[in-house]
Amino acid sequence: MLRFVEETGSTNADMLVLAEQGGADGSWLRAGRQLGGKGRMGRAWESPDGNLYCSTLVRLQPTNPLPHTLALVAANAVHALVAPLCMGQARIKWPNDILIDGAKIAGILLERAGDAIVVGIGINVVGHPVGLDRPVTSLTAQGAADATAEALYERLAQLFSHWLSIWRAQGLDPIRTHWLLNAHPLGTPMRVIQPDGSEVEGAFDTLDRQGMLILRLANGQSRAIHAGDIILS
Repeated sequence: MLRFVEETGSTNADMLVLAEQGGADGSWLRAGRQLGGKGRMGRAWESPDGNLYCSTLVRLQPTNPLPHTLALVAANAVHALVAPLCMGQARIKWPNDILIDGAKIAGILLERAGDAIVVGIGINVVGHPVGLDRPVTSLTAQGAADATAEALYERLAQLFSHWLSIWRAQGLDPIRTHWLLNAHPLGTPMRVIQPDGSEVEGAFDTLDRQGMLILRLANGQSRAIHAGDIILS
């Protein structure tokens, strides 16, 4: 079910409440504006009119892959949505961003409530923030002047359902394979700021079969990254 509200604090927060109230698997909510949109690690997500802010609810089943790998499902869906609309090259950046020629156009946030995962997705459609410490872009800036949040919302729900069905029926392997085809290339230099503030540098080696990023260090050793901010060099 696709729902829409003109304004709310956060679609993720609303869907977490719905999850606790027994909301159904496959429920969606889009807001025209968010007053308290949020990104990963507690960051604010700017929410001007015209961009896409939505969340969906996934009820976990006993045979499902690890819950955090739903971020890969969402990334595949968002990439498939925006890549054909952009002049630049769309790439997935672990764990939750879609970049166009290195500029962020979309973000993903997973939150859990009991047996439910709420997947929040924000896409810059008609505008993007300015004055940030990293490059950002929008579909309009990429030449997709006719794109609307309403139309993208419906298509995103279809694409997410497609990849979710594969995740549930076939496991993580096909999700991971497709993700790797559209992510930062193997060998990409990167710096990881870990949740405790420490940093580690290396090159992107692969994504393991649990969805963790594997970093190849300068000394040839590998490091599994479970969480962190990735800064591409």
